[in-house]
Amino acid sequence: MVFLKLCAFLLVISLFIFSKLHAYEARILPKYKKGFGYITSVLKPILNAFSQFFKPHQVGNGISIDTTQFVLLILLLLILMA
Repeated sequence: MVFLKLCAFLLVISLFIFSKLHAYEARILPKYKKGFGYITSVLKPILNAFSQFFKPHQVGNGISIDTTQFVLLILLLLILMA
């Protein structure tokens, strides 16, 4: 159970970093690009799987919330609370 919580904690931190930097991926410095690549390689398959069930929610003209990230965050927080 401790291992599962540790993995969930690391995924929450990774999800936060991913959500903040994904739009600026091309401008990340080379020394951080490798670390961001690891985060992307872990989260992209998970988010792609969830995107089949959860579509972005439009909150304005040209503005939408990626609900897959939101759902993943809720699931990870529930694991951490258990």
